[in-house]
Amino acid sequence: MSQWPIGVFASVDAGLGVQLEVARELGVPTIQLHAPHAGSRTPEKAQAFLAKLKEYGLTLTVVFGGFEGESYADIPTVVRTVGLVPPETRAARLQEMKEISDFAKLLGCKAVGLHIGFVPHDVTTAAFKDIVAVTQDLCDYVKKNGQAVHLETGQETADGLLAFIGAVGRDNLFVNFDPANMILYGSGEPIAALRQVGKYVRSVHCKDGTWAKRPGQEWGCEVPLGQGDVGMYNYLKTLKEIGYEGPLTIEREIPQEPERQKSEIGHAVRLLTELREKLL
Repeated sequence: MSQWPIGVFASVDAGLGVQLEVARELGVPTIQLHAPHAGSRTPEKAQAFLAKLKEYGLTLTVVFGGFEGESYADIPTVVRTVGLVPPETRAARLQEMKEISDFAKLLGCKAVGLHIGFVPHDVTTAAFKDIVAVTQDLCDYVKKNGQAVHLETGQETADGLLAFIGAVGRDNLFVNFDPANMILYGSGEPIAALRQVGKYVRSVHCKDGTWAKRPGQEWGCEVPLGQGDVGMYNYLKTLKEIGYEGPLTIEREIPQEPERQKSEIGHAVRLLTELREKLL
């Protein structure tokens, strides 16, 4: 596959991605998949899904986990509900990520991704050490399936993410870089952050956003690709500098407006195609 194949974030019956039919209509060669509901993660469903990917000419690059009870309503709610950090749901969610890894293996996919949640900033606390231990457990499990774990950026600063990856100390822990999330969460200037964590970046999202008036206290705003504060030319130029050659996966989270979602992703495909031609 050529350098920087374009992709979209897709889903079957869970999550905010587009349907596979839309990915086919958009003419992209790759997808990341939001893991389907537990009842759909069977060998039979995996075979049917693989047949569809083949028919549509799509390559699956990462399977993402997401969990019941997660809410992105505002930043404090994210802290309380998202990922493997909340202690009361942690054991069940770790088990579910292991099941998602097994399903991804049936699909021949070498990477699973997730939002780990808000990792505590103080590395000396029990809370930090607990989330390190749970991430080590997950990394060790997926390694047996021949896979890597991709942590999606957003909640952490680049420094915080590097400290966390260092503390986990596993050679199959990498980064799914989402520049808009850095802006939406107010966790740092995305291009500088990308340079900092560059050696760990194994997958990326192409998403755009605008800064909030009070970054880190309230949400920024997700906008169509090319209309926000990321700077897409600069973003791709930096991906080239750090040696990233993988897919450019478009994420546009407005599933409640499927027609608008499809049209804005179509625009994003054209924009990325133009920029890729300039840069490669």
